Amino acid sequence: MAETTKNAEAGTGAGTRADTRAGTAADTASSGLGAAGSQLSTAPDESAPLPGLGVIGWARWFWRQLTSMRVALLLLFLLSLGSIPGSLIPQTGVDPMAVEEFRAENETLAPVYDKLGLFHVYSSVWFSAIYILLFISLIGCIVPRTWQFAGQLRGRPPAGPSRLTRLPAYTTWRTAAAPEEVLDAAHRTLRRRRFRAWRGGDTAAAEKGYLREAGNLVFHIALIVMLIAFAAGSLWKAEGGKLIVKGDGFTNTLPQYDDFRAASLYDTDELTPFGFRLDDFEATFERGGPQKGTPRTFRADVTHWEGADGAEKKGSIEVNHPLEVDGTKVYLIGYGYAPVVTVKDGQGDIAYRGPVPFLPQDTNNTSVGVIKVPDARDKDGEKTQLGFQGRFLPTFALDEVRGPHSTFPALDYPVLSINAFMGSLGVDSGIPQNVYQLDTRKMKQFKENGDLYRKFLRPGETVQLPDGQGSLTFDRVEEWASFQISSQPGKGWALGGAVAALLGLAASLFIQRRRVWVRARPAADGSGTVVEMAALGRSESARLPEELADLAVALRETAPPAPEPDGDTAAGKPDAATAAGKPAEETAAGEPAGDDREKPDPDGPAEGARA
Repeated sequence: MAETTKNAEAGTGAGTRADTRAGTAADTASSGLGAAGSQLSTAPDESAPLPGLGVIGWARWFWRQLTSMRVALLLLFLLSLGSIPGSLIPQTGVDPMAVEEFRAENETLAPVYDKLGLFHVYSSVWFSAIYILLFISLIGCIVPRTWQFAGQLRGRPPAGPSRLTRLPAYTTWRTAAAPEEVLDAAHRTLRRRRFRAWRGGDTAAAEKGYLREAGNLVFHIALIVMLIAFAAGSLWKAEGGKLIVKGDGFTNTLPQYDDFRAASLYDTDELTPFGFRLDDFEATFERGGPQKGTPRTFRADVTHWEGADGAEKKGSIEVNHPLEVDGTKVYLIGYGYAPVVTVKDGQGDIAYRGPVPFLPQDTNNTSVGVIKVPDARDKDGEKTQLGFQGRFLPTFALDEVRGPHSTFPALDYPVLSINAFMGSLGVDSGIPQNVYQLDTRKMKQFKENGDLYRKFLRPGETVQLPDGQGSLTFDRVEEWASFQISSQPGKGWALGGAVAALLGLAASLFIQRRRVWVRARPAADGSGTVVEMAALGRSESARLPEELADLAVALRETAPPAPEPDGDTAAGKPDAATAAGKPAEETAAGEPAGDDREKPDPDGPAEGARA
């Protein structure tokens, strides 16, 4: 107890003396000694400002963060997440009509999507920011690594460590060959195995597997190429659609398109001058089994030409086999039927004649369409307009549940069902109309015997409109095909970048970079040369010990193991356990292989007595 009290008093006294010295130093600093007096105090100066990074410091910190691997992976993840709404939500650049339908059906959600730019994801500010930051991050990562890799290629393999026994794969033996002879043979052997070899002093060093880093760089460069290609395709692409009835043609001019979409930097004056004509269309279908109705043949035979007066050439367009003309591709994307009709007005004059494309509604090609006759006269000679809503059934069937419908997509039993209207079509108002829809707000539907007028026609049949207002004849059926004309630069670069990225990734994953050292020194007892071989992998490789063993066997042809002084030749062979990455405690000569410890003296005192 007394001892504890004494220690406490000693501690208290020490603390008091320390406080006294601090106070004395502070008093000295404040008593007129100036800067010299302030240096006598050990108290921290809390008034000193903290050092700031400054603009350059913050810029360097931001650059290091942006070019780091974790940020690049984060940007890739964000880019993939940002692509999800672009795939699920209708995009104005792809289908404006679908966007308008979405707005009408989701009046609460649509304004939120507008503010977030979800109707034009790939041209939005936030998606472009992710895209550009990823682009900069990849460049900032690749450039220094490229210079570093170039320096490694110009340099030579590093010298080996002082103790090769510490490496995971190691072997040693004694030979009668001279050290110079062993090193020359090792250098030649390594060069034959396509190692970059270098010899210096008593060691030959070699390295292999540089394609691993080259593959890594190729992978990242390929990503940049793909990003540039996608950006070019998004800024300079243009595509449009055209529906063509058999026998009609198309020239690549803006008025010829049914719909046309161009990127912000695309110049419509640069449309490729070419044209084609649909000569024939062939579609065959599976007739039985679980795949009944599935198309088997889907081909459009065309005649195409380049320029205003180019020579005509025959060709075919199939699914995934487009027609390519000077960088512009023509894809076959759909087909259907176009009933050919003749409409006569109340005066008996032909008011309309020609094919009318009907749009398929199901897999059996049940199709709907409208026939608009803007130039007609009634039975009194007054100007009027006629309209027909129709349903075309390639293989007609009728039941109480489904009504009229088609049971097969081919023209086995074609029937045209129509009902008729008279009045104003609204085409004179100057407002564009959908050619596949009939505006009946200012029209009156015909009736017959008090019921709505509805007729079914087979090819070649004619029906009369009520009250002598005209007639309609179903002449025959033609086929139509829809095409997408697309010009998107950078597709070849994107494909090449994707292939290069796969090859680079495979090289970085499967090629192993490793180093091998061969050391030859005269034995301590002067009897021959001690040869040491070791290997180190820059990445995990189960084949490293096997490769070292193969090199050792090849080198032993020039430097065979020499018999040990005691006659035990087996000890001169390479140790399998050592070559497998388990260093032996002693070399073939009986010398320590892993450290410089002295061998115990058999005549000396026991180890327990040494201390």
